[in-house]
Amino acid sequence: MNYKENRPKIIEFKNPEHIDDFPVGTTVPSGQLVKKNSGWRTFKPVINKDVCVNCLNCYIFCPDGVIYKSENKVDVDYDFCKGCGVCANECRVNAITMVKEGEE
Repeated sequence: MNYKENRPKIIEFKNPEHIDDFPVGTTVPSGQLVKKNSGWRTFKPVINKDVCVNCLNCYIFCPDGVIYKSENKVDVDYDFCKGCGVCANECRVNAITMVKEGEE
């Protein structure tokens, strides 16, 4: 048996160009976030979907993988978002605003 036959194929990375190029769901579907962890968050990201251009920088840079696609737009899973603000910082068009919890 040739050991090379059992090796996974190497796929060359290509930068996604459209929201359809990204998988549906959060970036970590394997269940690494096993329970809700947003109870201590003081700020949360709010996405202005009228301004969002679907560049998906927020999706790529979110350290917790809580940003996902919803009806060809991005959304936030607030049950797992810690409110770090990385998504708002990386947004190229300032479509994400960090809002204090309870002040929506």
